[in-house]
Amino acid sequence: MAEASLICRGKNLTLETVLAFVNAMPLTPMKKADFHAATESKLKGWTQTHSQIARQLALYFEKEGICYPRFSQRMTYTDILRYMVNWAEHYFVPNIYTPSLKTEEHRVTNIYAYLKNSIKNGMCSFNDACLQMFDMELNNTDKVRVYINNFTDIIISDDLMSVNDHLAYTSIPEIYPNNIGLYAEDYFNYFTIDSQRKDINSISKVDSLQQIFYGAPGTGKSHTINELTVGKDVVRTTFHPDTDYSTFVGAYKPTTKSVPVMTVIGKEAVLVKDNKGNEMTEDKIVYKFVNQAFLQAYIAAWKKYCAVQENEEPLDEYLVIEEINRGNCAQIFGDLFQLLDRGDKGFSVYPIMADSDMKEMLKKEFAGLEIKKKESINALFKGGKDIVAQVLKGDILLLPSNLYIWATMNTSDQSLFPIDSAFKRRWDWKYMPIDTKKENWNIEVGGKKYSWSDFLEAVNEQIFEVTKSEDKKLGFYFCRANNHVVDAGKFVSKVIFYLYNDVFKDYGYDRKMFLGEDGKAIQFHEYFQSNGDINEQMAARFLNNLGVNPIVENNAE
Repeated sequence: MAEASLICRGKNLTLETVLAFVNAMPLTPMKKADFHAATESKLKGWTQTHSQIARQLALYFEKEGICYPRFSQRMTYTDILRYMVNWAEHYFVPNIYTPSLKTEEHRVTNIYAYLKNSIKNGMCSFNDACLQMFDMELNNTDKVRVYINNFTDIIISDDLMSVNDHLAYTSIPEIYPNNIGLYAEDYFNYFTIDSQRKDINSISKVDSLQQIFYGAPGTGKSHTINELTVGKDVVRTTFHPDTDYSTFVGAYKPTTKSVPVMTVIGKEAVLVKDNKGNEMTEDKIVYKFVNQAFLQAYIAAWKKYCAVQENEEPLDEYLVIEEINRGNCAQIFGDLFQLLDRGDKGFSVYPIMADSDMKEMLKKEFAGLEIKKKESINALFKGGKDIVAQVLKGDILLLPSNLYIWATMNTSDQSLFPIDSAFKRRWDWKYMPIDTKKENWNIEVGGKKYSWSDFLEAVNEQIFEVTKSEDKKLGFYFCRANNHVVDAGKFVSKVIFYLYNDVFKDYGYDRKMFLGEDGKAIQFHEYFQSNGDINEQMAARFLNNLGVNPIVENNAE
């Protein structure tokens, strides 16, 4: 029996994808041809695969030659997120867009509810759960993995399923929903948010206080964070093997300070002045406590609490850690590890004591400040202590609810410093899948253009055949294009170099893409001329060997 698809093939269901669909679609019903033409003009590929996905997302439906969009006005980021959480939790199969699954043969099943119940019953293998759902091999389960990870409280890491304790919902839909209509309009209306559905405005994965965006290099992890934090206050740092507690949190460091020149006349110290009567100064080395990324974000977040009234919410502060697994997290975080346990309201459950040096610095930073919401914050902690006062005095460290700590992790580098399970458990994880068709980029080599997307698909297939791993594949943003063009220099020096040095060095270079005219492996230095310029002919040979042909431009009128 052929494999049955749970969902349409095409773009992964990220919030960015859905936003692109919604922003491209007309806001009023239109004749089918006009509707698709208008959308295609804004979003290439709509009439091929995107429209099918959009119908399965119930963003529009067709009836008697007319297309009816879900939204009649431009929606906010939050509105679309709310809708997608609702859709992800209620999506069912078979439906009218899954013809490989017949309703008379297979019981209508809510995928999210089925997986949630599988976890409850001790089945934590995502692949096994999918196999047992209809007792058959299922296709496009990778697409299911993406939307489940992005829009529900289920975490799927590799094959392991678990429930995010910070996001766990108290109720879930029926595993086998009844009264499912068989028509496009019925399907569309099923996903309409109404008062009978549970509240889905609660914190979601994209709103998670502590979240690691992970995936292969170039999948847009940093780009996604940048998009999500536009207009927000962000402190950014990058971990590396030499990063430690002092470089992440802060420490006393020598610094140069301009001080007055003094002399002693008699028994008194007096200022020395030049012949114009100006006080003379000199540079001296002094030691002062220097705040690093963590304390910079921590102080800024609490000061935002000091800036609002009792009935107001403070602005958000973001601490972004790039390449979190390139540093030894246990060493870097030290006792801060305890602060990562957050309660329902977003504050650290277990405060820690600040050392004497840090205490003095915090006391100075918070001097004269007051938090109007102190009573509601203090009420979160047992014992009747004035927790807020201790924070402002610098006695304790306590993460506030407006401090977001987000990080990126390249899965290809995860062996550098393994992250233990206790640390992992305190973070939400957002998988960034490989999408080769995000934008219309080209590679320019030897005066010819080659599709960047076609190259990625071809080379990733080769990478997977050899490594049997997704981690070494190239994401769309592996390198940055300039005006949608990846030039020959960047293609050779970054892309081909990565393939030679990081991917295939342990497997050999006997694949066709690496072979020269003589059938021997091309050495990396052969991609350069004797003067150091790129050998574009050799780079073009690499692409042609890979089966990526030049783009034929149609210049006809």
